[in-house]
Amino acid sequence: MTELNAGSKPRVHAWPHERPGSTWLYAVAGLSASLVGLGLARFSYTPLIPALIAAKWFSASDVVYLGAANLAGYLAGALAARAVAARIGTVRALRAMMLLATLSFFASAAPVSFTWFFAWRFLSGLTGGIIMVLAASVILPHTSPARRGIVGGVIFAGVGLGVAASGTLVPLLLKEGLQQSWYGLGALSAVLTLASWWSWPAEAKTATAPSHYAKQHHTPTAARALLIQYGLNAVALVPHMVFIVDFVARGLGQGIAAGSRYWVLYGLGAIVGPLITGHLGDRSGFGPALRAAFLIEAVAVLLPTVSTAPVSLIVSSVVVGGFTPGIVPLVLGRIHELVPHSTEQQRATWSHATTSFALFQAAAAYGFSWIYAQTGGDHLVLFALGGGAVVLALAIDLGLALTTRKA
Repeated sequence: MTELNAGSKPRVHAWPHERPGSTWLYAVAGLSASLVGLGLARFSYTPLIPALIAAKWFSASDVVYLGAANLAGYLAGALAARAVAARIGTVRALRAMMLLATLSFFASAAPVSFTWFFAWRFLSGLTGGIIMVLAASVILPHTSPARRGIVGGVIFAGVGLGVAASGTLVPLLLKEGLQQSWYGLGALSAVLTLASWWSWPAEAKTATAPSHYAKQHHTPTAARALLIQYGLNAVALVPHMVFIVDFVARGLGQGIAAGSRYWVLYGLGAIVGPLITGHLGDRSGFGPALRAAFLIEAVAVLLPTVSTAPVSLIVSSVVVGGFTPGIVPLVLGRIHELVPHSTEQQRATWSHATTSFALFQAAAAYGFSWIYAQTGGDHLVLFALGGGAVVLALAIDLGLALTTRKA
Protein backbone atom coordinates (compact mmCIF):
# COMPACT_ATOMS: atom_id res chain seq x y z
CA MET A 1 0.00 0.00 0.00
CA THR A 2 1.46 3.34 1.10
CA GLU A 3 3.95 4.34 3.79
CA LEU A 4 4.41 7.96 4.87
CA ASN A 5 7.70 9.27 6.21
CA ALA A 6 7.91 12.70 7.84
CA GLY A 7 8.61 15.38 5.25
CA SER A 8 8.61 12.97 2.32
CA LYS A 9 6.28 11.81 -0.41
CA PRO A 10 4.37 8.55 -0.04
CA ARG A 11 6.38 5.43 -0.85
CA VAL A 12 4.32 3.37 -3.25
CA HIS A 13 4.08 -0.39 -3.31
CA ALA A 14 1.82 -2.68 -5.31
CA TRP A 15 -1.75 -1.42 -5.44
CA PRO A 16 -4.22 -4.31 -5.32
CA HIS A 17 -7.30 -2.54 -6.73
CA GLU A 18 -5.56 -1.14 -9.82
CA ARG A 19 -5.89 -3.06 -13.08
CA PRO A 20 -3.63 -2.14 -16.01
CA GLY A 21 -5.48 -0.23 -18.72
CA SER A 22 -8.62 0.27 -16.66
CA THR A 23 -7.59 3.34 -14.67
CA TRP A 24 -7.94 5.75 -17.57
CA LEU A 25 -11.30 4.27 -18.57
CA TYR A 26 -12.52 5.01 -15.06
CA ALA A 27 -11.01 8.51 -15.20
CA VAL A 28 -12.86 9.27 -18.46
CA ALA A 29 -16.10 8.15 -16.82
CA GLY A 30 -15.35 10.59 -14.00
CA LEU A 31 -14.58 13.32 -16.53
CA SER A 32 -17.92 12.70 -18.24
CA ALA A 33 -19.74 12.95 -14.91
CA SER A 34 -18.05 16.21 -13.92
CA LEU A 35 -18.68 17.62 -17.40
CA VAL A 36 -22.41 16.83 -17.19
CA GLY A 37 -23.15 17.58 -13.55
CA LEU A 38 -20.68 20.41 -12.94
CA GLY A 39 -19.45 21.80 -16.23
CA LEU A 40 -22.66 21.92 -18.27
CA ALA A 41 -25.27 22.00 -15.49
CA ARG A 42 -23.64 25.04 -13.86
CA PHE A 43 -21.65 27.02 -16.41
CA SER A 44 -23.91 26.71 -19.46
CA TYR A 45 -26.52 28.82 -17.62
CA THR A 46 -24.36 31.98 -17.64
CA PRO A 47 -24.37 32.61 -21.43
CA LEU A 48 -28.06 31.69 -21.56
CA ILE A 49 -29.04 34.52 -19.17
CA PRO A 50 -29.31 37.31 -21.78
CA ALA A 51 -31.40 35.03 -24.00
CA LEU A 52 -33.73 34.12 -21.12
CA ILE A 53 -34.35 37.81 -20.45
CA ALA A 54 -34.65 38.78 -24.14
CA ALA A 55 -37.16 35.99 -24.78
CA LYS A 56 -39.15 37.23 -21.75
CA TRP A 57 -39.08 33.84 -20.12
CA PHE A 58 -38.07 35.57 -16.88
CA SER A 59 -37.23 39.06 -15.61
CA ALA A 60 -33.67 40.12 -14.85
CA SER A 61 -34.26 39.78 -11.10
CA ASP A 62 -35.81 36.32 -11.52
CA VAL A 63 -32.79 35.15 -13.49
CA VAL A 64 -30.50 36.02 -10.55
CA TYR A 65 -32.58 33.92 -8.17
CA LEU A 66 -32.60 31.05 -10.66
CA GLY A 67 -28.81 31.18 -10.77
CA ALA A 68 -28.71 31.08 -6.98
CA ALA A 69 -30.91 27.97 -7.03
CA ASN A 70 -28.05 26.03 -8.61
CA LEU A 71 -25.65 27.07 -5.83
CA ALA A 72 -28.21 26.07 -3.20
CA GLY A 73 -28.70 22.71 -4.90
CA TYR A 74 -24.93 22.18 -5.04
CA LEU A 75 -24.68 22.70 -1.29
CA ALA A 76 -27.58 20.31 -0.68
CA GLY A 77 -25.93 17.72 -2.92
CA ALA A 78 -22.62 17.97 -1.06
CA LEU A 79 -24.46 17.41 2.23
CA ALA A 80 -26.57 14.51 0.94
CA ALA A 81 -23.98 12.69 -1.19
CA ARG A 82 -22.74 10.15 1.35
CA ALA A 83 -26.27 9.29 2.49
CA VAL A 84 -27.38 8.75 -1.11
CA ALA A 85 -24.34 6.56 -1.82
CA ALA A 86 -24.96 4.52 1.34
CA ARG A 87 -28.56 3.92 0.29
CA ILE A 88 -28.20 2.99 -3.39
CA GLY A 89 -24.46 2.57 -3.95
CA THR A 90 -21.91 5.05 -5.25
CA VAL A 91 -21.91 4.00 -8.90
CA ARG A 92 -25.71 3.86 -9.05
CA ALA A 93 -25.84 7.31 -7.47
CA LEU A 94 -23.45 8.71 -10.08
CA ARG A 95 -25.43 7.21 -12.95
CA ALA A 96 -28.67 8.52 -11.44
CA MET A 97 -27.24 12.03 -11.06
CA MET A 98 -26.08 12.10 -14.68
CA LEU A 99 -29.56 11.03 -15.76
CA LEU A 100 -31.15 13.69 -13.54
CA ALA A 101 -28.87 16.40 -14.92
CA THR A 102 -29.79 15.31 -18.44
CA LEU A 103 -33.48 15.44 -17.59
CA SER A 104 -33.05 18.93 -16.11
CA PHE A 105 -31.86 20.27 -19.48
CA PHE A 106 -34.89 18.92 -21.30
CA ALA A 107 -37.24 20.13 -18.55
CA SER A 108 -35.73 23.62 -18.74
CA ALA A 109 -36.75 23.88 -22.39
CA ALA A 110 -40.34 24.45 -21.21
CA PRO A 111 -40.78 27.67 -19.18
CA VAL A 112 -43.84 26.38 -17.37
CA SER A 113 -43.41 28.72 -14.41
CA PHE A 114 -40.78 30.30 -12.19
CA THR A 115 -41.28 27.54 -9.61
CA TRP A 116 -40.83 24.83 -12.25
CA PHE A 117 -37.62 26.36 -13.51
CA PHE A 118 -36.31 27.04 -9.99
CA ALA A 119 -36.88 23.40 -9.02
CA TRP A 120 -34.92 22.12 -12.02
CA ARG A 121 -32.08 24.58 -11.49
CA PHE A 122 -31.92 23.39 -7.88
CA LEU A 123 -31.87 19.74 -8.98
CA SER A 124 -29.13 20.45 -11.54
CA GLY A 125 -27.05 21.92 -8.71
CA LEU A 126 -27.84 18.90 -6.53
CA THR A 127 -26.41 16.57 -9.18
CA GLY A 128 -23.20 18.60 -9.27
CA GLY A 129 -22.72 18.46 -5.50
CA ILE A 130 -23.24 14.70 -5.36
CA ILE A 131 -20.98 14.06 -8.35
CA MET A 132 -18.23 16.27 -6.87
CA VAL A 133 -18.22 14.23 -3.65
CA LEU A 134 -18.60 10.75 -5.13
CA ALA A 135 -16.86 10.60 -8.52
CA ALA A 136 -13.28 10.60 -7.28
CA SER A 137 -14.10 8.50 -4.21
CA VAL A 138 -15.12 5.52 -6.35
CA ILE A 139 -12.21 5.86 -8.82
CA LEU A 140 -9.17 6.69 -6.66
CA PRO A 141 -9.27 3.43 -4.64
CA HIS A 142 -8.47 1.74 -7.98
CA THR A 143 -5.54 4.11 -8.59
CA SER A 144 -2.02 3.84 -7.18
CA PRO A 145 -0.98 6.80 -4.97
CA ALA A 146 1.70 7.75 -7.49
CA ARG A 147 -0.97 8.53 -10.10
CA ARG A 148 -3.79 9.95 -7.99
CA GLY A 149 -2.95 13.54 -8.88
CA ILE A 150 -3.08 13.15 -12.63
CA VAL A 151 -6.12 10.83 -12.50
CA GLY A 152 -7.92 13.36 -10.30
CA GLY A 153 -6.92 16.02 -12.80
CA VAL A 154 -8.52 14.09 -15.65
CA ILE A 155 -11.72 13.58 -13.65
CA PHE A 156 -12.16 17.28 -12.88
CA ALA A 157 -11.03 18.51 -16.30
CA GLY A 158 -14.71 18.03 -17.15
CA VAL A 159 -15.44 21.19 -15.18
CA GLY A 160 -13.06 23.12 -17.42
CA LEU A 161 -14.57 21.59 -20.54
CA GLY A 162 -17.97 22.83 -19.32
CA VAL A 163 -16.62 26.35 -18.87
CA ALA A 164 -15.14 26.28 -22.37
CA ALA A 165 -18.37 24.88 -23.82
CA SER A 166 -20.35 27.65 -22.16
CA GLY A 167 -18.35 30.20 -24.13
CA THR A 168 -18.34 28.37 -27.47
CA LEU A 169 -21.09 25.74 -27.83
CA VAL A 170 -23.95 27.68 -26.20
CA PRO A 171 -23.68 30.73 -28.52
CA LEU A 172 -23.84 28.36 -31.49
CA LEU A 173 -26.92 26.61 -30.09
CA LEU A 174 -28.61 29.95 -29.41
CA LYS A 175 -28.57 30.66 -33.13
CA GLU A 176 -31.15 27.88 -33.45
CA GLY A 177 -33.26 29.27 -30.61
CA LEU A 178 -33.45 29.23 -26.82
CA GLN A 179 -35.56 26.08 -26.55
CA GLN A 180 -33.32 24.29 -29.03
CA SER A 181 -30.29 25.28 -26.92
CA TRP A 182 -31.68 23.43 -23.91
CA TYR A 183 -32.42 20.43 -26.13
CA GLY A 184 -28.89 20.49 -27.49
CA LEU A 185 -27.37 20.54 -24.01
CA GLY A 186 -29.68 17.69 -23.00
CA ALA A 187 -28.66 15.63 -26.03
CA LEU A 188 -24.95 16.14 -25.29
CA SER A 189 -25.51 15.19 -21.67
CA ALA A 190 -27.43 12.07 -22.70
CA VAL A 191 -24.61 10.95 -25.02
CA LEU A 192 -22.01 11.40 -22.26
CA THR A 193 -24.20 9.54 -19.77
CA LEU A 194 -24.73 6.57 -22.07
CA ALA A 195 -21.12 6.48 -23.24
CA SER A 196 -19.82 6.28 -19.66
CA TRP A 197 -22.55 4.02 -18.28
CA TRP A 198 -20.47 0.82 -18.20
CA SER A 199 -17.09 2.48 -17.63
CA TRP A 200 -17.38 2.88 -13.87
CA PRO A 201 -15.34 0.54 -11.66
CA ALA A 202 -16.81 -1.95 -9.24
CA GLU A 203 -16.92 -0.40 -5.79
CA ALA A 204 -13.95 -1.42 -3.71
CA LYS A 205 -14.59 -2.61 -0.18
CA THR A 206 -14.07 0.18 2.30
CA ALA A 207 -10.70 -0.07 3.95
CA THR A 208 -11.51 0.98 7.47
CA ALA A 209 -8.96 1.70 10.15
CA PRO A 210 -8.98 -0.08 13.50
CA SER A 211 -11.44 1.46 15.93
CA HIS A 212 -8.71 2.73 18.28
CA TYR A 213 -7.05 4.56 15.40
CA ALA A 214 -10.30 6.13 14.28
CA LYS A 215 -10.96 7.41 17.78
CA GLN A 216 -7.50 8.85 18.30
CA HIS A 217 -6.98 10.35 14.86
CA HIS A 218 -10.49 11.01 13.68
CA THR A 219 -9.86 14.55 12.37
CA PRO A 220 -6.21 15.69 12.18
CA THR A 221 -5.62 19.38 12.83
CA ALA A 222 -4.14 19.81 9.36
CA ALA A 223 -7.28 18.27 7.82
CA ARG A 224 -9.53 20.65 9.77
CA ALA A 225 -7.41 23.57 8.61
CA LEU A 226 -7.60 22.31 5.04
CA LEU A 227 -11.40 22.60 5.13
CA ILE A 228 -11.07 26.32 5.95
CA GLN A 229 -8.36 26.83 3.34
CA TYR A 230 -10.50 25.20 0.66
CA GLY A 231 -13.41 27.44 1.60
CA LEU A 232 -11.21 30.55 1.43
CA ASN A 233 -10.04 29.40 -1.98
CA ALA A 234 -13.69 29.34 -3.09
CA VAL A 235 -13.98 32.99 -2.03
CA ALA A 236 -10.88 33.86 -4.08
CA LEU A 237 -12.39 32.35 -7.23
CA VAL A 238 -15.68 34.29 -7.11
CA PRO A 239 -14.48 37.67 -8.52
CA HIS A 240 -13.29 36.08 -11.76
CA MET A 241 -16.02 33.46 -11.94
CA VAL A 242 -18.82 36.01 -11.60
CA PHE A 243 -17.45 39.44 -12.49
CA ILE A 244 -14.55 39.17 -14.98
CA VAL A 245 -16.75 39.56 -18.07
CA ASP A 246 -18.60 42.54 -16.60
CA PHE A 247 -15.31 44.08 -15.42
CA VAL A 248 -13.86 44.06 -18.92
CA ALA A 249 -17.13 44.89 -20.72
CA ARG A 250 -18.42 47.72 -18.55
CA GLY A 251 -15.75 48.44 -15.93
CA LEU A 252 -13.06 48.98 -18.55
CA GLY A 253 -15.51 50.00 -21.28
CA GLN A 254 -14.25 47.41 -23.78
CA GLY A 255 -17.65 45.87 -24.60
CA ILE A 256 -19.28 42.47 -24.23
CA ALA A 257 -17.30 40.89 -27.08
CA ALA A 258 -14.01 41.67 -25.36
CA GLY A 259 -15.34 40.43 -22.03
CA SER A 260 -16.44 37.17 -23.64
CA ARG A 261 -12.96 36.59 -25.03
CA TYR A 262 -11.51 36.68 -21.53
CA TRP A 263 -14.19 34.19 -20.44
CA VAL A 264 -13.03 31.82 -23.17
CA LEU A 265 -9.44 32.22 -21.92
CA TYR A 266 -10.72 31.45 -18.43
CA GLY A 267 -12.30 28.29 -19.83
CA LEU A 268 -9.14 27.21 -21.64
CA GLY A 269 -7.22 27.59 -18.39
CA ALA A 270 -9.86 25.52 -16.63
CA ILE A 271 -9.34 22.61 -19.06
CA VAL A 272 -5.59 22.26 -18.55
CA GLY A 273 -5.45 23.46 -14.93
CA PRO A 274 -6.38 20.20 -13.15
CA LEU A 275 -4.07 18.18 -15.41
CA ILE A 276 -1.11 20.43 -14.52
CA THR A 277 -1.84 20.65 -10.79
CA GLY A 278 -2.53 16.93 -10.54
CA HIS A 279 0.78 16.12 -12.21
CA LEU A 280 2.56 18.59 -9.93
CA GLY A 281 1.01 16.94 -6.88
CA ASP A 282 2.22 13.52 -8.02
CA ARG A 283 5.75 14.82 -8.57
CA SER A 284 6.30 17.05 -5.52
CA GLY A 285 3.73 15.88 -2.98
CA PHE A 286 0.36 17.52 -2.45
CA GLY A 287 1.38 19.63 0.55
CA PRO A 288 4.10 21.64 -1.26
CA ALA A 289 2.03 21.74 -4.46
CA LEU A 290 -0.98 23.18 -2.62
CA ARG A 291 1.20 25.83 -0.96
CA ALA A 292 2.64 26.86 -4.34
CA ALA A 293 -0.88 26.92 -5.80
CA PHE A 294 -2.13 29.33 -3.13
CA LEU A 295 0.80 31.67 -3.80
CA ILE A 296 0.39 31.66 -7.59
CA GLU A 297 -3.38 32.02 -7.32
CA ALA A 298 -3.04 35.00 -4.96
CA VAL A 299 -0.85 36.80 -7.49
CA ALA A 300 -3.24 36.04 -10.35
CA VAL A 301 -6.37 37.16 -8.47
CA LEU A 302 -4.71 40.42 -7.34
CA LEU A 303 -3.15 41.16 -10.74
CA PRO A 304 -6.07 43.28 -12.08
CA THR A 305 -5.70 45.60 -9.07
CA VAL A 306 -2.12 46.33 -10.19
CA SER A 307 -2.51 46.42 -13.97
CA THR A 308 -5.40 46.24 -16.44
CA ALA A 309 -3.14 45.91 -19.47
CA PRO A 310 -4.29 43.15 -21.86
CA VAL A 311 -1.35 40.87 -21.00
CA SER A 312 -2.14 41.18 -17.27
CA LEU A 313 -5.80 40.35 -17.80
CA ILE A 314 -4.92 37.41 -20.05
CA VAL A 315 -2.54 35.93 -17.48
CA SER A 316 -5.01 36.55 -14.66
CA SER A 317 -7.92 34.96 -16.55
CA VAL A 318 -6.00 31.86 -17.65
CA VAL A 319 -4.34 31.21 -14.29
CA VAL A 320 -7.45 31.73 -12.16
CA GLY A 321 -9.45 29.70 -14.68
CA GLY A 322 -6.89 26.93 -14.29
CA PHE A 323 -7.23 26.90 -10.52
CA THR A 324 -11.04 26.87 -10.60
CA PRO A 325 -11.03 23.08 -11.09
CA GLY A 326 -7.25 22.73 -10.63
CA ILE A 327 -7.36 23.18 -6.89
CA VAL A 328 -9.62 20.11 -6.58
CA PRO A 329 -7.08 17.31 -7.27
CA LEU A 330 -4.60 19.06 -4.97
CA VAL A 331 -7.02 19.22 -2.03
CA LEU A 332 -8.23 15.68 -2.71
CA GLY A 333 -4.67 14.38 -2.85
CA ARG A 334 -3.76 16.28 0.31
CA ILE A 335 -6.68 14.64 2.14
CA HIS A 336 -5.34 11.22 1.12
CA GLU A 337 -1.94 12.23 2.53
CA LEU A 338 -3.39 13.51 5.81
CA VAL A 339 -5.82 10.60 6.29
CA PRO A 340 -3.95 7.65 4.73
CA HIS A 341 -5.40 4.71 6.63
CA SER A 342 -9.16 4.83 6.07
CA THR A 343 -11.04 5.09 2.79
CA GLU A 344 -14.24 5.91 4.65
CA GLN A 345 -12.55 8.72 6.58
CA GLN A 346 -11.09 10.08 3.35
CA ARG A 347 -14.57 10.15 1.81
CA ALA A 348 -16.02 11.86 4.87
CA THR A 349 -13.28 14.51 4.90
CA TRP A 350 -13.70 15.14 1.18
CA SER A 351 -17.45 15.50 1.66
CA HIS A 352 -16.85 18.07 4.41
CA ALA A 353 -14.38 19.90 2.17
CA THR A 354 -16.89 20.09 -0.69
CA THR A 355 -19.52 21.40 1.74
CA SER A 356 -17.08 24.04 3.00
CA PHE A 357 -16.34 25.10 -0.56
CA ALA A 358 -20.04 25.36 -1.40
CA LEU A 359 -20.83 27.39 1.74
CA PHE A 360 -17.97 29.85 1.27
CA GLN A 361 -18.70 30.18 -2.45
CA ALA A 362 -22.39 30.93 -1.96
CA ALA A 363 -21.64 33.41 0.83
CA ALA A 364 -19.00 35.14 -1.29
CA ALA A 365 -21.26 35.31 -4.35
CA TYR A 366 -23.99 37.08 -2.39
CA GLY A 367 -21.57 39.12 -0.26
CA PHE A 368 -19.55 40.36 -3.21
CA SER A 369 -22.72 41.25 -5.08
CA TRP A 370 -23.78 43.39 -2.08
CA ILE A 371 -20.33 45.02 -1.84
CA TYR A 372 -20.39 45.68 -5.59
CA ALA A 373 -23.69 47.50 -5.25
CA GLN A 374 -22.57 49.45 -2.16
CA THR A 375 -19.34 50.64 -3.81
CA GLY A 376 -21.08 51.80 -6.96
CA GLY A 377 -19.68 49.01 -9.11
CA ASP A 378 -16.04 48.96 -7.97
CA HIS A 379 -14.68 45.70 -9.35
CA LEU A 380 -11.16 46.22 -8.00
CA VAL A 381 -12.38 45.98 -4.40
CA LEU A 382 -13.71 42.50 -5.21
CA PHE A 383 -10.41 41.34 -6.71
CA ALA A 384 -8.58 42.70 -3.64
CA LEU A 385 -10.90 40.82 -1.28
CA GLY A 386 -10.57 37.62 -3.31
CA GLY A 387 -6.80 37.90 -3.28
CA GLY A 388 -6.85 38.53 0.46
CA ALA A 389 -8.85 35.33 1.01
CA VAL A 390 -6.30 33.10 -0.70
CA VAL A 391 -3.43 34.93 1.04
CA LEU A 392 -5.14 34.03 4.32
CA ALA A 393 -5.37 30.40 3.16
CA LEU A 394 -1.62 30.43 2.49
CA ALA A 395 -0.93 32.05 5.87
CA ILE A 396 -2.91 29.31 7.64
CA ASP A 397 -0.87 26.66 5.83
CA LEU A 398 2.47 28.29 6.65
CA GLY A 399 1.45 28.93 10.25
CA LEU A 400 0.43 25.31 10.71
CA ALA A 401 3.71 24.13 9.19
CA LEU A 402 5.74 26.33 11.56
CA THR A 403 3.71 25.19 14.57
CA THR A 404 4.19 21.54 13.64
CA ARG A 405 7.96 21.96 13.27
CA LYS A 406 8.28 23.67 16.68
CA ALA A 407 6.24 20.92 18.29
